[in-house]
Amino acid sequence: MKAIYIIGVGLIGGSLALDIKSVLPDVTIYGIDTNRQNLDEAIQLNVIDKKAEFVDLSKADLVIVAIPVDATVEQLPDILNLISEDALVVDVGSTKEDICLKVQNHHKRRNFLAMHPIAGTEFSGPSAAIHNLFQGKTNIVCEVELTAFKLQEKALQLFSKLGMRMRYMNPKAHDKHIAYVSHLSHISAFMLGKTVIDKEKNERDIFDLAGSGFESTVRLAKSSPEMWTPIFKQNKTNVIETLNEYINNLKQFKALMEQEDFEGVYKEMQDTNHIKQILKGIA
Repeated sequence: MKAIYIIGVGLIGGSLALDIKSVLPDVTIYGIDTNRQNLDEAIQLNVIDKKAEFVDLSKADLVIVAIPVDATVEQLPDILNLISEDALVVDVGSTKEDICLKVQNHHKRRNFLAMHPIAGTEFSGPSAAIHNLFQGKTNIVCEVELTAFKLQEKALQLFSKLGMRMRYMNPKAHDKHIAYVSHLSHISAFMLGKTVIDKEKNERDIFDLAGSGFESTVRLAKSSPEMWTPIFKQNKTNVIETLNEYINNLKQFKALMEQEDFEGVYKEMQDTNHIKQILKGIA
């Protein structure tokens, strides 16, 4: 590969650019972004090598689409129309079903690979890009069988070099599972932050009294609404299902408190402590 184009030079796109440069030093990384300030910043920070436009995609060996998922659904068919027959387009969005359905009958479907690297932080923009963001992280790959073998092989080798382990799922299963382990945690963080802001009118009290537990729990509430609103919209059915489960658990916990059943409270927390062992296996 000689020319890689990254559409969306924020946290994920920028971090991919940095890590790809480290494993493929001879490749030129081009950046495309509707925000001209982002492109200027990405150049200044050496996240990308050069700016580009959509019309330049005909020269690409690999195109990585790292924009909000609603924009991916809208723009992906046009992106596929612009690339050569030997190029590959990869998207790295947090939802997969709508994106895959959008191009299921596209004449260049074989030139597309749907992925979701399970990595990120609460920050956004080119300045949020960091080295080794994907080291040891899982990369979900969907409908790999619909992508030309030689093209998928190059991409999978590249992402493996970045330290990712591959897991294969169908788009529907991906969206259902990710609603529980990712999307719900973001909603919880946003609503915890909202609850505190609504009730604690003195911002100094929040700053002085908030401990590390609150800070770590609400960290995701710093995430970009521009990115997360389309995710919740595309995965609405699964997100509502997870919210119903979560709300039921909250109601049950509240009922135990109201009944002064603190043995029940203890058991709920003790049973949930098993999450430590699950996450230990991931770390």
